[in-house]
Amino acid sequence: MPQKESLLPLKMLLFSFHATNTIILSFLPLYLRYKGLNGTEIGWVLAVGPLASIFSQPFWGYMSDKYKTVKRMLLICVFGLLISSVLFFQMNSLVAILVMGAIFYFFTTPIGALGDSLAQRRADDLNVSFGTIRMWGSIGFATSSLLIGEFLARVGVQYMIWPYLAFGLMALFVVFRLQDVKVDADPVQLKDVGLLVKNKPFVFFMLLLMLLAISHRANDSFIGLYIAQLGGSEGLVGLAWFVGVSSEAIVFAFAGFWFRKYRPLFFIIVAGVLYSIRWFLYAAADDAAYIIALQFLHGLTFGVFYTASLDYVTRLIPKLLQSTGHLIFYAVFFGISGIIGSLVGGALIDSFGGSTLYMVMGWLTTVGTICFFIYHSVTYGKKAASH
Repeated sequence: MPQKESLLPLKMLLFSFHATNTIILSFLPLYLRYKGLNGTEIGWVLAVGPLASIFSQPFWGYMSDKYKTVKRMLLICVFGLLISSVLFFQMNSLVAILVMGAIFYFFTTPIGALGDSLAQRRADDLNVSFGTIRMWGSIGFATSSLLIGEFLARVGVQYMIWPYLAFGLMALFVVFRLQDVKVDADPVQLKDVGLLVKNKPFVFFMLLLMLLAISHRANDSFIGLYIAQLGGSEGLVGLAWFVGVSSEAIVFAFAGFWFRKYRPLFFIIVAGVLYSIRWFLYAAADDAAYIIALQFLHGLTFGVFYTASLDYVTRLIPKLLQSTGHLIFYAVFFGISGIIGSLVGGALIDSFGGSTLYMVMGWLTTVGTICFFIYHSVTYGKKAASH
């Protein structure tokens, strides 16, 4: 039993970090609007996070592989999260918010990736389902979105720093109790990272991943503003995230049952089809209540897509480069895709409204899904799937 018990701090880290992440993801756009920024400017601030993550994800992944520790990198990043968040929330001008935001995101964005990388490895070591560990992140996200949404609806979005710091301190406390990952290979050298660039299935997979991830990240950034456009409050935004992430937690929890039946690419294509349907339905909504009712599709899209993609990437990369590979995956999924989703999404929602934004997202995921089907049909997909 002690091995299983050793997962408790990891589960609690995922719970508390994703609880902080909810506050940023769900309510930062509303907070920035309170500060007087318009949709395009909010898009710029939201794009800073993914931009910082493109540099920070591979950097912290490489440092983790080089020094053979995930725990120490997590400790540095959580300390950075606490200090930089206090400064970030003091800023008022757009330039100051952008600069401090970049520093803040440099420390915060790798935490989820390092936590998931550690969870994937610990799951493999203990022969348990990754989803049963990762679902604690979703539970933290769901709990926080509901409680903090209600809290901010009562006291005002300007006070979002306080619940953020509370969950951040909880994350710091549990990092000290984490069991680190054991790596037998020699420390990674910078030249080893070149192996990933030469890995054609990995590179092609990352490019196709972006087509689906851009729409996912645009939704992350602007669902709150879209609900507000349709007449919803902060409490409804929190409820929308709660419904979505609860369905995600259920999908993760039962990953061990559904995930082994087919190859990962099959689930990626299924998730792509569901993403397309989801965005077209959102585009047609004329009431915030419809968005909340449809949020159960979040689990069937992101939950399935993320689990299958992370598993597939793990098969494609050598063990020596697991942290680096996972954080490059994270940088593409949440970084590059997030920049494009935030900038283009901000301009679209400003100029044409939320309905047009979601229509464009629907067509983008349709193209991405067709490309994944082609990838699956050619040698790359078949060869990698057989690993």
